Amino acid sequence: MVLWGLAGIGLLLAAMALLKARAVSRKLDALTQSYWELRYEYTRLRSQLARLDPEVPDPEAAPPQAPASVTFVPLSTMRKKDT
Repeated sequence: MVLWGLAGIGLLLAAMALLKARAVSRKLDALTQSYWELRYEYTRLRSQLARLDPEVPDPEAAPPQAPASVTFVPLSTMRKKDT
């Protein structure tokens, strides 16, 4: 009889865990949806602002880089000379 009681308690705990996991999954889906809506709205507003004030540079844009002054160096010149 004790084994049936343990099995029943285990089944009840498993059902409660399943319900809790489903609730957490729904909450995660809602948070993910909110995140993507916020990202979309942020991008839309940023593009509207860029159209209104084109003089302001985009803070996320990479600054222009100066041309590199490094030239090609063959590996044979970097090899250690045997003495």
